[in-house]
Amino acid sequence: MNNKILGIVLIAVGVALALWGYDVFNSAGSQISRALSGNTPIEAWFGMVGGVICAAVGFSKVR
Repeated sequence: MNNKILGIVLIAVGVALALWGYDVFNSAGSQISRALSGNTPIEAWFGMVGGVICAAVGFSKVR
């Protein structure tokens, strides 16, 4: 039972983290930075990749 609760929490945190990373990726400052230098902010990558990993671990715990 505890693994399922932990899995649900990890899924929720993972989705929220991925959405935050996507929001950082599409922010005005990020768009200007990408236009000038071609670099994506590291926070966006950490948020999106970390969120997907967190959600994947959560899905494995729920099963």
